Amino acid sequence: MSVGLLLITHQNIASSLLDSATKMLNACPLSTRALDVPLDASVADIASRAKEFINILDTGNGVLILTDIYGSTPSNIGKQLCHDFNCKLVAGINLPMLVRVLNYPQLNIERMALKAVSGGHDGILLCECLDE
Repeated sequence: MSVGLLLITHQNIASSLLDSATKMLNACPLSTRALDVPLDASVADIASRAKEFINILDTGNGVLILTDIYGSTPSNIGKQLCHDFNCKLVAGINLPMLVRVLNYPQLNIERMALKAVSGGHDGILLCECLDE
């Protein structure tokens, strides 16, 4: 058994990131669901769907929840899930973060959350562009 992974983001970000990451890796080594939150969605409906996903994903080792913007509806739903279930929440999802998590499916939930943060953080670089 491994940690489940739930992505909760605005619009189509979650499904797009998951699609890109799994194509890059040619696999998805974790049981994963993407929950895209339309801007006009009912918070109660999204929360209910997220709980359904948690119940599917948690096989005993918990669920890592990745959201886009801290303090927004997706992260607030994730925060509530952490109170009700065995979950860890990391906000600020980006593709490097997701790829890092998917490369370490054997980690426990605590170490996977830290790996997510390091992947997201290490994937942000200021690139010097030289004129030629």
